Amino acid sequence: MANSKEQSSTVEGKTFVYTRVVNAPRELVFQCTSERKHLEHWWGPKGFDLTIKEFDFKVGGTFLYRMAAPNGFEMWGKWVIREISPPDRIVIVSSFSDPEGGAGKHPMAPDWPQDTLCTYTFEAQGDKTKLTLEAVPINASDLERKTFEDGFESMNGGYAATLDKLDEYLLSLKK
Repeated sequence: MANSKEQSSTVEGKTFVYTRVVNAPRELVFQCTSERKHLEHWWGPKGFDLTIKEFDFKVGGTFLYRMAAPNGFEMWGKWVIREISPPDRIVIVSSFSDPEGGAGKHPMAPDWPQDTLCTYTFEAQGDKTKLTLEAVPINASDLERKTFEDGFESMNGGYAATLDKLDEYLLSLKK
């Protein structure tokens, strides 16, 4: 199950779009994105440990997590689930947070939008899955939108590294 690295990132207006073909069936990729027992093994930047504080994967539910680097740096993130359409789509509001799930700032970009609407789409392509992420800031100021747009290259690298971890995790499931 080699990773084909078929991926792309495009800017469509003010929306960040990242696409990757994952070498696994759509149902499994959807499960790995929507179930705690899978997400805890691959979500987040390479080299970071993930701790899940809260996981209630239903519409209106929350996924609250901490990502910690080996040097002690940590950041908190939160998803609020808006839509779940298995195995096709997940829509969330993603944000940086404090450890209790309250509003938090991006640790390296204080002008980052507080909330980002993210849509994950899972499209079957034979025995592979085309995974597309679309992200757009909501309720953001002009400066926050500009900061978001200026971050597209960094976001592309971050999602690529995170989905590399998904590829590795999917390989481990086949063993």
